[in-house]
Amino acid sequence: MRHKKNIKKIKNIALERIDILMSLAEEEAKKNRLDRVKRYVELSRKIAMKMRMPFPKKWKRRICKKCGAFLIFGKNARVRIKSNKCHPHVIITCLDCGNAIKIPMIREKKLKRKVTNK
Repeated sequence: MRHKKNIKKIKNIALERIDILMSLAEEEAKKNRLDRVKRYVELSRKIAMKMRMPFPKKWKRRICKKCGAFLIFGKNARVRIKSNKCHPHVIITCLDCGNAIKIPMIREKKLKRKVTNK
């Protein structure tokens, strides 16, 4: 039992450190210090991998999977919404490498169905 409690504490500390590093990366991105931003992103990803835990969803969508760049919407990333009837989704494109991330809008679609069915 003692071992499980320690793992939970260590994972909480790791989450805090990832959050701190990513917020620092966001601040440095605003100041245009891209070398520091890339380093902060690398460190936070290494912490998550070392602890064998998923990267927080809040920050996961702000990083390009292909080149590891911190995505700043409007500067090095483009966000578009495709509202097809069968599968609406958001497309985030990294302008550094051209990689596109598609995020389905399933939750919004389900809410819309509930409202129209009532």
